[in-house]
Amino acid sequence: MARKQEEEGLTGIQKAAILLIALGPEKSATIFKHLKEEEIEELTLEIANTRSIIPSVKEQVIDEFYQVCLAQQYIAEGGIGYAKELLEKALGSEQAVNVISKLTASLQVKPFEFVRKTDPSQLLNFIQDEHPQTIALILSYLAPAQAGAVISALPADRQPDVAKRVAMMDRTSPDVIKEVEKMLESKLASLVNQDYTIIGGVDQVVEILNSVDRGTEKHIMEILEIEEPELADDIRKKMFVFEDILLLDDRAIQRVLRDVDNNDLALALKGSNEQVQNAIFNNLSKRLATMIKEDMEFMGPVRMKDVEEAQQKIVNIIRKLEDSAEIVISRGGGDEIIV
Repeated sequence: MARKQEEEGLTGIQKAAILLIALGPEKSATIFKHLKEEEIEELTLEIANTRSIIPSVKEQVIDEFYQVCLAQQYIAEGGIGYAKELLEKALGSEQAVNVISKLTASLQVKPFEFVRKTDPSQLLNFIQDEHPQTIALILSYLAPAQAGAVISALPADRQPDVAKRVAMMDRTSPDVIKEVEKMLESKLASLVNQDYTIIGGVDQVVEILNSVDRGTEKHIMEILEIEEPELADDIRKKMFVFEDILLLDDRAIQRVLRDVDNNDLALALKGSNEQVQNAIFNNLSKRLATMIKEDMEFMGPVRMKDVEEAQQKIVNIIRKLEDSAEIVISRGGGDEIIV
């Protein structure tokens, strides 16, 4: 009974902290990338204040997380009823209801979830003649690769407009979502989220553009730089982050490093993870790698702003070399073909 009271007395933030501690620093760092700054600060503080974890409590938190993830997967596959049926078989009726009830709005099925299983070419046939805002709404709910395939197949003169509308989209009324879903219900089933849903935004259009071919990306960005220069700048800054240097092969990394100032490199690596540091050091001479490591050690604590500026300088060099076709960045939308 005492154990149960301990587990039930935990808050959501405490459970999240215990889960991240159990997952370890590398996996937790990956999760942090998807959180808001205030959420990261709150979790970091809670982790710092967590002195010890009873093994039984840790196991319970991990098990609860697994059950919620399982429920989410079942919901995506066949809806709430389907999820409840499978969970009842696995966990029992009472536990199944508890798990389903723990799902927050962010874990529930999103509108247009059914469209995610549709081939992009088939989807294009249904939406290509719709208003750009309607297309942008649908693309905002798709996986980046799927949305990238659709936007790549749109006429060139429509691509920038749709991309702009995705980036500028904020909140959409359930009534509007229902209206758009009805357009497709003759072929596909529909599920509707009853709450106002935050969709689109710069991050969403960045993920879409990262999934299209380089020609489509350049065309969209060139138009946006003319029509919406501030938006284009926001998108470009997020198109390739410093950690994406791992997408480059050794030859490309070596070419980039030829144009990078050693002071900027030491500062940029100061705030990067071990995987990125190894990728860089493996492409430097032993003497230069040792010198950079010594510089990093002797510079002591540095401001995150200075680290980010140094990393952005290197990112700019990478983008410039890609534009001049001196290096190739592995794209998310498929295999690169080099001829």
